[in-house]
Amino acid sequence: QVQLVESGGGLVQTGGSLRLSCAASGRAFRRYAMGWFRQAPGEERAFVAAITWSAGITYYVDSVKGRFSISRDNAKNTVDLQMNSLKPEDTAVYYCAANLRYSGSLYSAAAYDYWGQGTQVTVSS
Repeated sequence: QVQLVESGGGLVQTGGSLRLSCAASGRAFRRYAMGWFRQAPGEERAFVAAITWSAGITYYVDSVKGRFSISRDNAKNTVDLQMNSLKPEDTAVYYCAANLRYSGSLYSAAAYDYWGQGTQVTVSS
């Protein structure tokens, strides 16, 4: 079993920054791929970023490239999402997720086995 707990959400003005953190407990964290997704009201949960467990290769949705950065600390069992130059359209509940199966597209929510409870990010215009 894996438990994921997000933190760091909040209210920020356009152009501001936030850093989300996801703390993992349970099985060997360093062996999971980790992802961040977001869900705005009335919309489906959407991929934001992911990082592999071994080489630390990163993936981003086009709309956040150059603004967001995903990183992980396997010693601390955490994965962070640094979000800069935030825009109102980034407003959503952000979820971290763990992929333990070493398969599936990291861009797809269906590939993830465990999810956190989510943290709200609101960007005011």
